[in-house]
Order: sequence, then structure tokens, then C-alpha cells
Amino acid sequence: MTAQTEKRRRVAVIGAGIVGACTALEMARAGFNVTVIDASQPGGEQAASYGNGAFISPASIIPMSVPGLWRKVPAYLLDKAGPLTINWTSLPRLAPWLVRFLRAGWTEERLRRTVSSLDSLLHDGPDRHLALAQTVGAPSLIQRNGILYAYPNRAAYLSEAPFWALRRQAGLQWRELDAEALHAEEPALAPCYSFGVLVESGAQCLDPGAYVRAILAASGATMKQARVTGLAHEARSVIAVETEFGPVPTDIAVLTAGMGSAKIARTIGDNIPLEAERGYHVELPDPPIRLRRPVMPSDGKMANTMTAGGLRAAGQVELSSADAAPDWRRADILLQHLTRTYPALASVDQGKARRWQGNRPSTPDGLPVIGAASLSGLWYGFGHGHLGLNAAPHTAALLADLVLGRPTGIDIAPFSHKRFARAG
Repeated sequence: MTAQTEKRRRVAVIGAGIVGACTALEMARAGFNVTVIDASQPGGEQAASYGNGAFISPASIIPMSVPGLWRKVPAYLLDKAGPLTINWTSLPRLAPWLVRFLRAGWTEERLRRTVSSLDSLLHDGPDRHLALAQTVGAPSLIQRNGILYAYPNRAAYLSEAPFWALRRQAGLQWRELDAEALHAEEPALAPCYSFGVLVESGAQCLDPGAYVRAILAASGATMKQARVTGLAHEARSVIAVETEFGPVPTDIAVLTAGMGSAKIARTIGDNIPLEAERGYHVELPDPPIRLRRPVMPSDGKMANTMTAGGLRAAGQVELSSADAAPDWRRADILLQHLTRTYPALASVDQGKARRWQGNRPSTPDGLPVIGAASLSGLWYGFGHGHLGLNAAPHTAALLADLVLGRPTGIDIAPFSHKRFARAG
């Protein structure tokens, strides 16, 4: 244990999602006494970490905001069945975030910078998760059989060629599959898919909720179920995390509270634009097919994954207020895509499908917030959008390096919360 660790032995991790769980484990490994604070039970259905697509893909480095996206916004406002929709009633409040969102991908150069930063965070995600699952005694929860991207034809693939070119520049490798090879890899696919891309380095999580709980259990952290209301500090240095049941004294606090993070950050003067990238999933228990690996059909833009609960289809992006009631039509769209993608599901009782909705914490530029806060002793690790599972182990390692004053190995400046102040 370093002298700095000896001096500051207590760490409070605010938030028990996948990023918080990984952070608690890293801090415990570094010799800190760790307390994890969350209002809900870890790994529960209320958490974005529970209902994600379970993909761990090094190909997930293309942000939502890309050049030319602004032309499609009117259509998104009108199309309730598309992969991205914007709630009309939330539009006035969302407008400042949307302006930043569109600006973030306005030029090719901005897109390349974002892709480079995301690749530095995600490129070895599958390796990190395989090692982590072994460490926490849950090796069966992470499997690496690759990830299959299915297209109706080669022309559909070529329409996304610029994005695959960026992935290739980042070092990603894959195999292109013609119709015969595609259906040999995944026989359950509908005949309308005739071209595929197999990213063999991709992996998946079989039970994200159980995975979070296993990581926290292995960390040995003290769990405190309470709603965080703010941070106590003296001379601009954190001394406690304020909760509904009173303060939790600490020397260091790490904020990994997902959508709740921005509200807590505002209490110390850090204004970070965070909105809910609301996602949905449907899960068919005991389906008549079993996918050999995760599949991403290009026309549905959804993650199809076998999980402990059955066949899951996760995706959709609904920009709306985090506290708005779920629009279950979004889940129905996923179910419709699922049954079109796999003809064998036509006879399934769709009434048995389980539906879920969660709020993914998203910044307008698609990059998480990782680094020092404006308050000494407070560190940020949130805003991962739909990349939380993928990026969690590396984010936690970066936070441990920062707290201990070690080199991070990558440039973390693009993840600083200060970028939003510079942007205006």
C-alpha cells in the first residue's frame, strides 16, 4: 500500500451498477476500505446494468452522432417505429443537449477523435471481462464466441462502409461472410439476410445482473442501501457522502451513479449535460432456437443475445425524460424485429415475452465522464450510455490509477468533465 493509500484509506463508491461494482473491486484490490452506496439492490431490474444487450464488442466505437445526422432528425421526430425516437413533449428541455449532440459529430474530424477515444477504452473489453469473471469466481457468465453483424445484402453493408473503415483503422479485425457462410454460422437467421461480418474477438455476458452481484461480492465492500443527497466537504475537499440516513464519512468518493450522477455533480458546481438514452428489451423464455453467438441485425439495430433468461432483444433509443412512463410500443417493435429475424419464433407465445425499460446515462458527445471532479477527493466515472458493460473494467482501472497517482496508459483528457465548460 502506498503512502497516499495509507493516508486516505476510505473510499465511498456512489452507485452499484456495473461501473460501480468494478470500481469497488479495483479500490479494494488497492487496499482501500470500500463502501458502496446505492438506493436499490445491486443488479436489480431498476438498473441499466441489468437490462443491457449483454454485448462486449470492440466494434462499438461508433457514436450515435455522426456527420449528416441532422438531416434525419425530422424523420426521427415523426417515426415512432425507428431505432431512434425523440419524445415531442421533452423536446424543449432536450434542445440544448441535442444541439451539443449534433455538433459532436458534425465533421469527420470530430467523429475520428471520438472513435479514437472510445477505442482506447473498449478495444480490450472482452479480454478484461474474461479475466474479471475468473477473478470473481463466475467464469461461466462471460463467453467469447464472437459477435455476428447480419445484413440483408452486401449493399446494406457498404452503406456503413465508412464506419467499418474507421474500425479497421483502429485495428479491429473481422471476417466477411457470404450468404452460405452466414447461415452456416447462424442457421436460425431468416433467408433475407445474405451478408455478414463476424467479429471473432467479441464476447457476451449471460446474466448482467448476476455478474454485477458477483463482482460486488468479490470486492468485499460494505454495502449501504441509501439515497445519496450530496457531498460534505471542507476547504473544497470531500469528507463525507450525504445520504437520507445521514453522512457516510470518507476520504475519497467515486461517483458512478449513472443517471443520478449529474444531479449530485451539480451540488458542487459541476454542470454536466447528461440525458436518458432510454433503452428497452424483450426476452423470450425457453425459445425454440438457441443462437450460437450474439447477433446484430442491421435493419433492426438491436442486440440479439442468449441470456440466462432466454433470447433477449435489446436496443432502441428513446430520448425523453428519465422519469417519463415507459412507451412499451418500443419493446413491441423489438419483438416484431425478433420474430422477423428468426422464422422459428413465429409459433412462440409472444404474451410470455418479458419487457424491460431502463435509462442509459448519455453525454451529447458519446464519451463518458472519467477523471477528477472540481472537489478534491471526488472522482467521476459515469455517462457511458450504452457502453457501460463494455467499458466498466477499464473505467475502474483508470479510476484506481488516478486515485493512486499512477500512469493511466491512455489519454483521459477527452473524458474530462471540463470539456463541457470549454464547449460553452
